[in-house]
Amino acid sequence: MGKDEIKSSALVPIVIPSYEPDDRLITLLNALNGKDMGPVIIVNDGSSEEYDHIFEQAEALITERGGKLISYRSNRGKGRALKTAFEYIRDNMPGALGCVTADSDGQHTPGCISEIISSLKEHPDDLILGVREFNKKEIPWKSWFGNTITIKVFAYVSGMKVSDTQSGLRGIPFKFMTELIDCKGERFEYETMMLLECAGRYGLTEIPIKTVYDSKENHQTHFDPFKDSIRIYRILGRKFIKFVFASLSSFIIDILLFHLFVLCFKEAFPLLFVSIATVGARVISAVYNYLINYKFVFRSRASKGASLTKYALLAIIQMCLSAGIVSLIVFLLPVINETVIKCIVDTLLFLVSYTVQQKLVFSSKEK
Repeated sequence: MGKDEIKSSALVPIVIPSYEPDDRLITLLNALNGKDMGPVIIVNDGSSEEYDHIFEQAEALITERGGKLISYRSNRGKGRALKTAFEYIRDNMPGALGCVTADSDGQHTPGCISEIISSLKEHPDDLILGVREFNKKEIPWKSWFGNTITIKVFAYVSGMKVSDTQSGLRGIPFKFMTELIDCKGERFEYETMMLLECAGRYGLTEIPIKTVYDSKENHQTHFDPFKDSIRIYRILGRKFIKFVFASLSSFIIDILLFHLFVLCFKEAFPLLFVSIATVGARVISAVYNYLINYKFVFRSRASKGASLTKYALLAIIQMCLSAGIVSLIVFLLPVINETVIKCIVDTLLFLVSYTVQQKLVFSSKEK
């Protein structure tokens, strides 16, 4: 069997987390069966008993194609439902290429699901993201507002540009799927955490999809714009706080050492003391910063040799710029304290350095 034939025949189960669905779930399942797509793994995330008849119909439709209905009575959240399905696939479908996640409310058409499956087969090591267009008037304001803000915050925190952070239509490689079982997040914030875990480690392929909503007024969503947004931004905040801690602690070490070295070398080397102090402080703080960024902030899996080489090159460039710019300003404006000048210059250089570290130095994207 050729490579293309293996790709086309690869097993890609469809995961549908569902909480109190309506007939749109049955319509979707009928359409998937009609296109010979499946198997489908449905997780009944603690729906009340009045929805049992929906799930009974759903189970009858998916079992004939090797699918599975998993139910529990207490609502645990979308994140937990996805993890439950991932565990089932890992334990029962080890030959799967990966899986595709879709919502049960009719937003994701069989055609769009099919496109995600095809893209996953073409890019088996990428996270495939079905992205909606948010410039259309029919988008509910909660979805439009939540995504617009989150996209900008996410890009700043993660260094990865994503067009739709809240899309539930995703193709996930098997290896990444098994890693996500232990990923933090139990509700809607889990999908944001998934993107953070992807950043710098796996490729991201975006596929434009149709936006299907009944109307602004009738569209039903279990996403709470207040509670769930807090959960999402709490996750983004934790990553940012790690960055601030690593950066601030490195900055403090650098400034204290710089000040100490200025006191030690100012009289002995009146023309070179700024450069000497900059180099000495930067070498020590850079080693500390590399280690804490590699293990704590970016949780990198990149080769230590490659990342250290890139980091050292970046540190040298940044150090030279810092020494040169600070020396120039001290020469031109001798009335301003050297340490104050260095604080301002290094803050600006750091903003650039963080982006470079995230995208180039510590990126461990798997090919």
